[in-house]
Amino acid sequence: MKSLSRLMVPALAMAALMGTSMVQANELPDFTQLVKDSAPAVVNIATTTEVKRASNPVFRGPNGEEMPEFFRRFFGDQVPGQGQGGVEKRSSLGSGFIISDDGYIMTNAHVVDGADEVMVRLNDRRELKAQVVGEDKKTDVALLKVSAEDLPTLPLGDSGALEVGEWVAAIGSPFGFDHSVTAGIVSAIDRTLPSDAYVPFIQTDVAINPGNSGGPLFNLDGKVVGINSQIYTRSGGFMGVSFAIPINVAMDVADKLKTNGRVDRGWLGVVIQPVSKDLAESFGLDRARGALIADLDPDGPAAASGLQSGDIITAVDGKDVESSANLPRMVGISSPGDSLKLSLLRDGKSQTLDVKVGHWPGSEKNQVTKASDDKQGLGIAAADLDKAALKELNLDNGVRVMEVDPQGVAAEAGIAAGDVLVELNQKPLTSVKDLRDIVAALPTDRPVSLRLVRNGRPLYVALRMRKDAGK
Repeated sequence: MKSLSRLMVPALAMAALMGTSMVQANELPDFTQLVKDSAPAVVNIATTTEVKRASNPVFRGPNGEEMPEFFRRFFGDQVPGQGQGGVEKRSSLGSGFIISDDGYIMTNAHVVDGADEVMVRLNDRRELKAQVVGEDKKTDVALLKVSAEDLPTLPLGDSGALEVGEWVAAIGSPFGFDHSVTAGIVSAIDRTLPSDAYVPFIQTDVAINPGNSGGPLFNLDGKVVGINSQIYTRSGGFMGVSFAIPINVAMDVADKLKTNGRVDRGWLGVVIQPVSKDLAESFGLDRARGALIADLDPDGPAAASGLQSGDIITAVDGKDVESSANLPRMVGISSPGDSLKLSLLRDGKSQTLDVKVGHWPGSEKNQVTKASDDKQGLGIAAADLDKAALKELNLDNGVRVMEVDPQGVAAEAGIAAGDVLVELNQKPLTSVKDLRDIVAALPTDRPVSLRLVRNGRPLYVALRMRKDAGK
């Protein structure tokens, strides 16, 4: 009996250990249903860009990147990828997801930046040409539009409710392998990156690689809480740290892009720096916090409101500024003309100032002066641009497209919201009235040229009116 009991003790211990392991395994999240529900609304984005070839030989790596000149030692004059002048087409891949059943798609701005053509491949293998409604490089958010209806969409969550340690999953197209699923946890929130002052990034350990950019980050409820955007790497591949744009930030940007084709941020006109422990003590601050004003634009709104060098901004509209990195975001979410109440420390004493924020330098001022609800016969709603807006665009004339009917003539020609129409049928467009009058006289038996500006780049498209257009 004693020998039998000796055998039973380790056996019971092993059984208990296995039971514990099984319980722990059962507690791990199961993403299978999330993937089944979400995958149909995740898309692959392929872009094509025409670039002028260099006249000198250039070696290019597997991703099209230029390689150092010393590679010539290995290849001689026959350098792979060398250019002989002319134009070449470069392609890239990314991810995105559908946010409305009429064809609006979210992705990263860097996925479509500078692209001459954007193609979206759906889960059912349909390929649709997409128009870039707008892109905001400061947050790396872009909004696309395809002409389709009844598309599957993804539910949106609240990124502000995310907690460190929470499980999350990503679906995207790493290295072109579309609808690949990876999972991990939130490793940090409200992360500031050196070159991205306007985004409080979600940091995760979800495996993200080239091609995942623009794809959705999900919580366990299957709701989108972020857009996968960047990785920290020394090798070019995933090294355990990735970053996503919070969906709350992204949707605020998307709404502005959809309405105006661009994002106009509030601006103070200050140069700020972090407050160290020693600086906090020297300025009479209780601890290291806030944003120290090192310099001001003499013509900026901060100077006009009485802010001074040496002021430490400690709160904006009652919200604490814990770090100088927080201030650009807190001001950037405001719109030009908004008034902000700034709490600050000056000469060791606390005080408040009301500041009316201005336009970010280089942004369009008062870009829309009058919108037209008339579809113009083209299937668009357009708006006049005032002199300030035209100056910012470096144009003499033009009208902005505010909305495009996906079934209209303009959509067929590839016109998108945010485009500025400059010339139609070789006649300048100076107002919405001009557009209406010229459209009314367009022939229906042949195409006519339309010159427009999109994301600062001019191009021509051919437009063919239907006999029933505008009826």
